[in-house]
Amino acid sequence: MDRKNSSLGLILIALGFLFLANQIFDLRLFTMSTLWPIFILAPGLVFEFSYFMTGRNPGLLVPGGILSTIGLLFFFETLTRWHFAAYTWPVYILAPAVGLFQLYVFGGRQKGLLIPVAILSTIAGVSFAVILLGTVLYWLNYSMIVPAVLIVLGIIIISGNRDRR
Repeated sequence: MDRKNSSLGLILIALGFLFLANQIFDLRLFTMSTLWPIFILAPGLVFEFSYFMTGRNPGLLVPGGILSTIGLLFFFETLTRWHFAAYTWPVYILAPAVGLFQLYVFGGRQKGLLIPVAILSTIAGVSFAVILLGTVLYWLNYSMIVPAVLIVLGIIIISGNRDRR
């Protein structure tokens, strides 16, 4: 069996399953409302591949990292129908940090680049933490905190007394 025909056959089978799943589960995979992020992701990947294919001009990694990160985020958002947009917005702040960090790693390791990378990453990380804590604390029933703390303190006191015997 010809290897090229086998690869083509597998690709056709995969596409067939994707089209079938799209019809059965209403995934909206092949509509412009789902595929528009490719216009952001594709230029980002072109920048990335341009550097990695030639090894010259590491400055291409900055727009490549930014556009690739934002493009992937937009694909995620369109596939989940923007249900998580309230939680993923810090990625917009993180995207320039990704591009600048790539420039740092592949462009001569200029330490000055780490300052904006650290600032942007910290802001994004703190934002994610606030979102996570806000979501968890909203879900958490505050009337259960005092009894839980009392139980944990009681367990600590009892286990401390056993060690002294």
